[in-house]
Amino acid sequence: MRAWSNLHRFEPGTNLQAWLFTILRNLFYSRYRKRRHEVEDPDDKHAAGLTAPPEQLARVEHAELLRALALLSAEHREALLLVGAQGMSYGEAGRVCGVPIGTIKSRVHRARTQLAALMHREEADDGVLLRAA
Repeated sequence: MRAWSNLHRFEPGTNLQAWLFTILRNLFYSRYRKRRHEVEDPDDKHAAGLTAPPEQLARVEHAELLRALALLSAEHREALLLVGAQGMSYGEAGRVCGVPIGTIKSRVHRARTQLAALMHREEADDGVLLRAA
């Protein structure tokens, strides 16, 4: 097929057999070089371990989170970031904000609920949104 598709490159009066042999030799070397970089993996176990999740989704979710955080009130955002992102206890966050523990708990709960609604999610009560690990 390669010879037929490149027939216009054959120069009349030259050795046809040598030209065809050169095409076959070049094809063999190309396939050999390609196979050197391949790993035999008949059941795809090795290939399955090489996959990586796309980065785009994480960037989109991060940008969505930042936009949603910006829409929260300053008090709710501060309480959520102190408790959820920085890992402070409710008592520590209350002292930083100068409010009682109950107020901080209320602000964090409301912030998580609003954040989940802004991000169109249902897991505010599941502990997924900015909960200290």
